[in-house]
Amino acid sequence: MDPVERLYLDAMMEDPAVPAHSLRPQLLAGARARRRPAAPTAAWAQPYAGRVAAMDALLASAVDGDWSRIIVEGWTLQELVAHLAAKDGLLAASVGAPVLGPPLGAADSMGRTREVQAYERGRSPEQTRRDWRAQADALCRHLAELDPATPAGLDGMETAIGDHILARGLETWVHTSDAAHTAQISLPDPIPEHIRPTADLCARLLPWTMLFSGLDGAGRTVHLTLTGEGGGEWTLPLGVEETVPGTPDVHITADVVKFCFLLGGRGDPLDFPADVTGDHDLARDILTTAPTFSGP
Repeated sequence: MDPVERLYLDAMMEDPAVPAHSLRPQLLAGARARRRPAAPTAAWAQPYAGRVAAMDALLASAVDGDWSRIIVEGWTLQELVAHLAAKDGLLAASVGAPVLGPPLGAADSMGRTREVQAYERGRSPEQTRRDWRAQADALCRHLAELDPATPAGLDGMETAIGDHILARGLETWVHTSDAAHTAQISLPDPIPEHIRPTADLCARLLPWTMLFSGLDGAGRTVHLTLTGEGGGEWTLPLGVEETVPGTPDVHITADVVKFCFLLGGRGDPLDFPADVTGDHDLARDILTTAPTFSGP
């Protein structure tokens, strides 16, 4: 079995407390019966492949009313899974990988989400789960043949496929957490080898999240320390055209998982737990704009 999937399954099986109305017993039964490892892919795409395997383990035995529970954005679990498939399909299209599901019409993530959700509503939740997993696996297999620097685009963001796939991994991680929270299941964090590149992407996005929020960080530098397994330190110029950092204007220390989730749109930026020294106003600007690129 894939080690990431085993990590998730073992954590669920070892949790002695089963809250009232918990879906854990049903999920475990199905997960044991239908374990599927992550599809083979490039090493740099493993953080995404691992999140796919973890989400699939969580979904393995959700049935009937489980799939109609509202998870996030007013979407049921089935609609949330369709949303993931939609965005994976758009990224697949940008690099020439197979696009599954209904014919590709809309070129933006929300338009494509509506197409795929409408299509999947006429199918069983298990078919939706299989469609999403098949799309993710098709993308993973295609990535095995690509250089991570290969250009790719999604929602007007043109950058290397390596960064796009880390972003897909982060979104899948966040939505796995959303679904687990609704099901009252406690899941472990990804392995440190998968957290680190995800955290690196989140750190490198900070100049862009500021700029897209109308704040130009040119001439300013942040020293970021992310604690916990998979964390690290970054000294980053906050101007998007700058490549050499200056003397840090502010030092921010925070938990690595909480920081990744902040960039993923979870948590209150105004109440984010961080230790700050230096320019507190700049720290506030950095943290409040951090979720700019997060979406449904």
